[in-house]
Amino acid sequence: MKQKVDIEAMRHSCSHVLAEAVMQMFPEAKLGIGPTIEDGFYYDFDLPRTLIPEDLPLIEKKMKQIIKQNQKFIRRDESAEKAKDFLDQTGQKYKLELVDELSRGDEKITFYESVMPADGKPMFVDLCRGHHVDHTGQIGPFKLLKIAGAYWRGDEKNPMLQRIYGTCWHTKEELDEYLKRLEEVKKRDHRRLGKDLELFTFDEEVGAGLVLWLPKGARVRNSIEEWWKAEHFKNGYELLFTPHIGKASLWHTSGHLDFYRESMYSHMDIDGEDYFIKPMNCPFHIKAYQSSSRSYRDLPMRWAELGTVYRYEKSGVLHGLLRVRGFTQDDAHIFCTPEQIEDEVREVLRFSLYMWKKLGFTEIKAYLATMPEKKVGEPERWEKAQDSLLKAVKAENLEVEIDEGGGAFYGPKIDLKVKDAIGREWQMTTIQFDFNLPERFDVTYVGEDGNKHRPFMIHRALLGSIERFMGILTEHYAGAFPVWLAPVQARILPVSDKFNDYAKELLKKFKDAGVRIEIDDSNETLGKKIRAAELMKIPYMLVVGEKEVAEGTIAVRDYATKEQKTISFDEFFELI
Repeated sequence: MKQKVDIEAMRHSCSHVLAEAVMQMFPEAKLGIGPTIEDGFYYDFDLPRTLIPEDLPLIEKKMKQIIKQNQKFIRRDESAEKAKDFLDQTGQKYKLELVDELSRGDEKITFYESVMPADGKPMFVDLCRGHHVDHTGQIGPFKLLKIAGAYWRGDEKNPMLQRIYGTCWHTKEELDEYLKRLEEVKKRDHRRLGKDLELFTFDEEVGAGLVLWLPKGARVRNSIEEWWKAEHFKNGYELLFTPHIGKASLWHTSGHLDFYRESMYSHMDIDGEDYFIKPMNCPFHIKAYQSSSRSYRDLPMRWAELGTVYRYEKSGVLHGLLRVRGFTQDDAHIFCTPEQIEDEVREVLRFSLYMWKKLGFTEIKAYLATMPEKKVGEPERWEKAQDSLLKAVKAENLEVEIDEGGGAFYGPKIDLKVKDAIGREWQMTTIQFDFNLPERFDVTYVGEDGNKHRPFMIHRALLGSIERFMGILTEHYAGAFPVWLAPVQARILPVSDKFNDYAKELLKKFKDAGVRIEIDDSNETLGKKIRAAELMKIPYMLVVGEKEVAEGTIAVRDYATKEQKTISFDEFFELI
């Protein structure tokens, strides 16, 4: 039985073994980097040919041979000069590029060498900081998962390398459980479901990272947005609508042109002045606030917007709805006095938790990021803001993890992370204080003393971006949305053509009552109609035949339970 070793060291060692196996298959290979990642590892290679999936079992076989040999990992420290000479002689140009970054002063460059246990024969050496297990025999069950392209150093101007992903665990049971989870993730992939369920699409001629919402996806999105608006009105928010572009001077004042320019889309000349497409809504909300003189009696102001923004993302990181270039930000800004801050934070946290639980997410954890070394704003304001965030979390009995010094330079924040149906954690809600923009724009209110004061400003993104949220929601429910969100809540299935008239009467009645419903009056058999509705994950199938017409009823088949019962129109309307 293998000794239980540190999982990170084991996975890093498995990555090292992967590189050794690839070098045996392709002696001319150039090595990139091979770090551990969550649940596994990867290694990047510059190879003489493109790998295919059939190569992975061959590489695995060589890796198993290496592991069986119990090769020892020996650390070797070299001067930067010797390290460069070695890497130059062996033609490892990518590793050579890393040496200058790794050498600081007299610090040595670390290599790890694999040697045979009996005679110390060297088998493979790699530039690597470690840490590793003692020998390859301590590496647990592993699996190579996939091949992907990756630019060297993540820069699209650099060569494209081939990345091999793998995973490694202490026991076969853990590995099997993980592979089973990956299959579940694959089944829930929102990109596949989006296509199969006709929710959304992308088109190269439109542009990468820009979503085209199809009617069914637009239905789901509209249901969410209408609910979102109604809940915001109930909770004391007012809604704003702001432009998609703004003058360069606005973005200079906000600091975006100094610190965020590379993520903003290129400017346009309008009447001799530069305008930029907005990457954020915040400056517009501030200008709306400044449209009138504000008194302490006007505060708090809670302003929300579903504002579409555009940010440049490298093509390599675009990922369905989860990472796009144009998205609708679920945005809100709260302006309040110091006396109001604690109540406001508690209320926004309570509201956020209510919304997530209503959507079916019950496992929620808070992460509090506090004051960093470099910051703007007085320490007293930071302390008051942090204290109010912590009190709010404790009042809701939330589990909290504190990241000391991890806040942005402009204010502390709370992130809420939710777990989906298969246990993945997603960062969603953010409650972020901002001491920077109010200073830059000179935001004030008139206090009870008649003097001008600086309000506290809170950014709050509840769902995050609607696009990313929709991707996560689709995967959480595996495309089988709850009835209130389903794009089609029910489909009427006439047993044959002679029942189409009754089916159409029902269709009209349900549509008039506000039910999202459609009819399948094709010439297919009832079995095929049921199968087609199930593939589209429609919550209810309403079967209409001779008995139903005679009795004025509906045979209702439930997608989730597969149960069927005959009820009246009114009973079904109450059910749905």
